[in-house]
Amino acid sequence: MNPLSPGPGLDRDWLKLPHAEAGNRIGIFGGSFNPPHSGHRLVAATVLKRLGLDQVWWLVTPGNPLKSHSDLAPLEMRMHLTSAMADHPRMKVTAFETVLGTPYTARTLMALRAMRPAVRFVWVMGADNLAGFQRWQDWRAIVGSVPVAIVDRPGASLSVLSSHMTKAFEKYRLPEEDAALLPEMEPPIWTFLHTPLDRTSSTDIRRGTSR
Repeated sequence: MNPLSPGPGLDRDWLKLPHAEAGNRIGIFGGSFNPPHSGHRLVAATVLKRLGLDQVWWLVTPGNPLKSHSDLAPLEMRMHLTSAMADHPRMKVTAFETVLGTPYTARTLMALRAMRPAVRFVWVMGADNLAGFQRWQDWRAIVGSVPVAIVDRPGASLSVLSSHMTKAFEKYRLPEEDAALLPEMEPPIWTFLHTPLDRTSSTDIRRGTSR
């Protein structure tokens, strides 16, 4: 099965956007989730609580354009695993990027804001993505379109000081103690959230070396 195709067993509800009310504060947590793990769950739980979000949407991408797809599990499998990991009434799982036909975050966020203009979106990512964030297509447009919440990950704490993104948008950093204000603020604005670290990684799981 082509890992980038929806697959015959994919629940069609997963191809829809989750329900949200006007004014809701929604965290968009995108990734391959190949596979999802407890570290991802910690990131989602952290932003849900610290930012006062109404929901976190786990956006399971068809495939990261910057990564090899040779060991990418089928989307259907990743959706099932992610749904099991995101077992929380305010965490929703969607494969909506498959419908949009794009793996690029900037385009996805543009579409979400057009479709749900009354919703306050926040882009959520682990700090381990900061090192290569400048390689993402239209990365500056991502930061300029919605507030960004970056959650600490093992080995990535210093990336907040050295990455292209944080240097370029240094003056737009919101102090961590004010993080609850982030969803209501106009971009560009971002914050870095410290949290207990979970060393689980998708790469280690695939290699069979996870602790």
